[in-house]
Amino acid sequence: MLDEKLLSILVCPVSKAPLDYDAEKQELLCKASGLAYPVRDGIPVMLEEEARQLTDEEKNA
Repeated sequence: MLDEKLLSILVCPVSKAPLDYDAEKQELLCKASGLAYPVRDGIPVMLEEEARQLTDEEKNA
């Protein structure tokens, strides 16, 4: 689980929009940029080149 305080200050490095945490997938999701950033060993990897594209289903959820 990510610290709530950390989650409240993190933003997407591409769009500067807030992020949603998906605990099941261990990812931080940004619907504005359509990217999902991995969380590895409790540490968010906030690099665009490490992110994956969200599916249309994930963007609209």
